[in-house]
Formats: sequence, structure tokens, C-alpha cells
Amino acid sequence: MQTLSIPYSDDLLASTGQSKERLEQELRFLLAVKLFELKRLSSGKAAQLCGMGKLDFMEELGRMGIPVINLDDDQIRDEVRNA
Repeated sequence: MQTLSIPYSDDLLASTGQSKERLEQELRFLLAVKLFELKRLSSGKAAQLCGMGKLDFMEELGRMGIPVINLDDDQIRDEVRNA
């Protein structure tokens, strides 16, 4: 498994008011969310990246107002046609 290290200052940690562990978990989650939004990762892979179960990850996306299923118009037409 590969590891990513992102340096950050004590000021960032202090400004969030979070523990080091909580901040790092949030940063992993936000990275996973962005990669999911950009369609670089599936919901399952994004959940795995941030150490969450797939359903929990999808639930958090919903709370953030991020669509779990993001189909373009042609994909929606195909889904309706094939239903």
C-alpha cells in the first residue's frame, strides 16, 4: 500500500479546533469526496480511501448535498428507456 504525506502547519490544526487525528481523517474524507465527484474513484474505492464503509460514505455524501448517482442526460434517457 502506498502512503501520501501532506505537511501542514500547527496554525491549520489550531484554526480547525480539531485533534490531529480528527483533522487528518477529515482531510482523507474530503480528498475521497473530491476524487469521487471528479469520477476518478467509484463510491466503493472512495469509501475505502477514507476508511469508511460504502453505505456510510454514500450517506455522508447525501448530507453534503453531493449526488451519489451523477448521470448525464443521455445516461438518464437510457436508464428510463431500459427500465
